[in-house]
Amino acid sequence: MRLTILGGGGFRVPLVYGALLADRGEGGVTEVVLHDLDAGRLSAITRVLAEQAAPVAGAPAVTATTDLDEALRGADFVFSAIRVGGLEGRANDERVALAEGVIGQETVGAGGIAYGLRTVPVAVDIARRVARLAPDAWVINFTNPAGLVTEAMSRHLGDRVIGICDSPVGLGRRIARVLGVKNPAEAWIDYVGLNHLGWVRGLRVGGRDELPRLLADPALLSSFEEGKLFGADWLRELGAVPNEYLHYYYFNRETLLAYQRAERTRGAFLRDQQAGFYDGMTDPQAQALAAWERTRAEREATYMSENRETAGAGERDADDLSGGYEKVALALMRAIARDERTTLILNVRNRHTLSALDTDAVIEVPCLVDANGAHPVAVDPLPGHATGLVCSVKAVEREVLAAAESGSRATALKAFALHPLVDSVNVARRLVEGYTAVHPGLAYLV
Repeated sequence: MRLTILGGGGFRVPLVYGALLADRGEGGVTEVVLHDLDAGRLSAITRVLAEQAAPVAGAPAVTATTDLDEALRGADFVFSAIRVGGLEGRANDERVALAEGVIGQETVGAGGIAYGLRTVPVAVDIARRVARLAPDAWVINFTNPAGLVTEAMSRHLGDRVIGICDSPVGLGRRIARVLGVKNPAEAWIDYVGLNHLGWVRGLRVGGRDELPRLLADPALLSSFEEGKLFGADWLRELGAVPNEYLHYYYFNRETLLAYQRAERTRGAFLRDQQAGFYDGMTDPQAQALAAWERTRAEREATYMSENRETAGAGERDADDLSGGYEKVALALMRAIARDERTTLILNVRNRHTLSALDTDAVIEVPCLVDANGAHPVAVDPLPGHATGLVCSVKAVEREVLAAAESGSRATALKAFALHPLVDSVNVARRLVEGYTAVHPGLAYLV
């Protein structure tokens, strides 16, 4: 089975390959094709993968190419993890937004809109090529903003594109851990929303919902990441546990101040950190895998550090530093390729799952996965406050998609102005001016 990884020179690719090495069952991946526009990054990651594979008999063969069509031909699965504009683009997204006094995180608020505007046209081109060159392939999208990009690609690939994210998985794992669930895989997580905008409303084990026990215990609530971020009192008021990214909405003023005071934005930190790693790989004597592991450990430990500082949450727990999106990707591929039926929280077309949204809207929800793909599970309606936020952000996503399709600068302005975290139409105008000035990838907006 052939797996093509778009963004194959990306820093997190060794996580995916490591998961493949640990899963050597019959019918697994035998060939991995890495595609990236940057040959130097491809070379660096290929070296890391070679060191990973060295002690493993029968490891999947790895090839690398900068030719997209070549990479797609013959693919059974396509894993998309591209970053249009690179980490310099992310740093600019953050900087322009913070200068206007709004959040610029890569998937939330103004930063997410800017990233989406320059990513959607590229993602659509990829989707069209997949449809032409590998029509039977399944596309697993991790490219951010994951829900928005998945929806853009679904207009050309239908249900053969599925978005993944590790945030809901990590959240469910943490809740199960503090509740003493021995095998988190046996827990049913009632989670629903959009990517980076969802809530855990229940966690059932053996038919019993254990979440009320968590919400009633201040000590338990304060013992894990989201409890520390949001506070026990707020979680009890919500009657649910939000995805960590909702911290940008619920504590916007405090988080914005922390980001404005920070020495560097997250994007600038990652840009500089990863530049050090890739530059070091020009030395043919460098220990590639060891250097990658050191860099990754620092990356994970500093994740959402400004938000944790705002909440007084302290350092991340050691159990939360192991990532997880690669495990979701592997479980999804295995379920489809081998018909190993499983349940995963995924980004898929709504169909009739959430009545407040239309059938084509991509949502993040538990899905039953089998050889025919991912099928969203019926869920109870969201409470009013959550429905309002979901509908508002989905409306913004639709304006982003319309702007990307039409090239309309006015429609892009509307997307910024309608976002709940952008507080003025005049701010939105300045954001459009600022982003088009620094991003060549937005030159299509007229």
